[in-house]
Amino acid sequence: MFPEATRCLKASAPLFSKNVFLNASAHGGSSSLPLRRSLGVSHCLAAKVAPPKKPREKVEIPGLEVVTYGDRMHYVPGLAKPVYPSWERSYKDPRFYKSPPAQEMALYKDKPCYVFNQRTSVLEGVRQAAWLTKTSVMHGLPPHLVSLSATAENQLPNQDERVQDAIKHARFWDTTEPRPRKEKYSNTLLLNLLHLCATLQPTHPAVGRRILAENYSLAATWTRGEDLFQIRGQNGLLHCSMDPLPRVCEEKEVLETSDQVLESFYPVSPTIDLQQVNVYKEDVNCTGFRGDYPYPHAHTLYFLETPDPNFKLRPEQFRAKMIMFTFGNALARAHKLYGTQPQTLLERPVTVQAVGTNGRIFQFLVFQLNTTDLSGDDGLKNQVWLDEDVELYDFAKVRPLIKRKEVKVPAGLTGYKPETFSKFLALYLHGAV
Repeated sequence: MFPEATRCLKASAPLFSKNVFLNASAHGGSSSLPLRRSLGVSHCLAAKVAPPKKPREKVEIPGLEVVTYGDRMHYVPGLAKPVYPSWERSYKDPRFYKSPPAQEMALYKDKPCYVFNQRTSVLEGVRQAAWLTKTSVMHGLPPHLVSLSATAENQLPNQDERVQDAIKHARFWDTTEPRPRKEKYSNTLLLNLLHLCATLQPTHPAVGRRILAENYSLAATWTRGEDLFQIRGQNGLLHCSMDPLPRVCEEKEVLETSDQVLESFYPVSPTIDLQQVNVYKEDVNCTGFRGDYPYPHAHTLYFLETPDPNFKLRPEQFRAKMIMFTFGNALARAHKLYGTQPQTLLERPVTVQAVGTNGRIFQFLVFQLNTTDLSGDDGLKNQVWLDEDVELYDFAKVRPLIKRKEVKVPAGLTGYKPETFSKFLALYLHGAV
C-alpha cells in the first residue's frame, strides 16, 4: 500500500468499526499499525450533503464603476467578477437555439386557444367531452349494428376457439418472461383480433378496401361559445377505408336531438385541464394524410392504455379521450368535404367508430357528426353510442390463485365471454355487410 493511502487510513480510523482490522504491512506498507476497516458505518457517521450556497446580492451604486479582475485574466480576491456579453455564433446551431418571447412570435394572439392532446386528462370525463363536442350520449351500441355479427355467414369458423387461442397467445405464449407486461399483451391481443376479423375478406370483399395506419397527426379546430378549441396530436391505430361508413340513425332521429339538453357540470369550467396556448394557427384542420390518399375515410380508431405511468388515464378519462379523438377525425373530414364554415345540418353525417382496451376490458364507441355549428347549446346535436367496461374474459393466470389451500382461480384462461368479440366483430364488419 502507498504511504499516502496509509496516512489517510490512519486519519480516518476512528470513524470506522472496531470489529475488522486490516494490517497495512501485509500489503507492502511501511507501517505495521493495525488499520481498521469498516464493513458498515452507522447513520450518524454518514456524510451529509453540503447546503447550497446562497448567491451574493449584487449591489449597484449609481456613479461608481465596478472594479473587476477582467483585465488581469485571473481571479483576484476582493475584486468583482466581470460580466461579459453573451457570445453569438455566426452560424445556426439548433442545439443552442433560444426561442424569442411568446409576445414577439408571429403567431402570437391575445385570444387563448384550448388544446386537447393525447395526454389530456379532463376532470369531468365523458360529460366534459360531450359538452366540448356538443354531443348527446347514449349508452349501449345500436341494436341493428350489434346484430351484424349474429348471422352465421358473418362469423368465423370455430370462432370461440380461435378467439380463445388469440387470448392465450397474447397472455401466455408470446413472451419468455414469467408473465408479459400489460402494454405488450394488450397490443398483441388487439392485433390478433384484427387478424381474425381480416380472415373474412374472401366472403366480404369490402374488407379489402381498408388499411391500418398509425403514428399519424390529427388537427381540428372549432368554436364553442366564445372560446376557440383545437384537438391535436397522435392517437391510436386507425383503420381507414376507401368508402365512408353509413349513417347510424336517420334524419328524423337527428332532428329530434334539437330538443335534448346537454348535461351541465357547473361550477366546473368546461376548459379545465385543457392546455391554454397563445401561439397557434387558426383554422388548422388536417386529417393526417395528403389530399390524394386513397383511404381518406376514418373507419375505426383503436386505443390502448399508455404504458407511461405519469400519463395513465383513468377509465372515465380514457373514454373521454376516445370521444374527443373520434370527434376530431370526423370534424377534420367534414371540413374537407363541406368547408370550414359552420353547417347546421350535414347533408351526409360523418360516422367514425372507436375501440379501446387494456387487454381485458373493452370500450366500444360509435360517433355520428351531424352538425359543425358548435357555438351554442341549442340546435342539433351530434350523437355518440357508448358501451363501456365490457369484459372479454375474467382471468388469465399463469399460476393458479390459491388461498387457504383452496384453488380460487385455476391456471389458464377462465370466464371467456363470446358476446364481447361479437361486438368487436360487428364494428369491424360495419360498412362491409
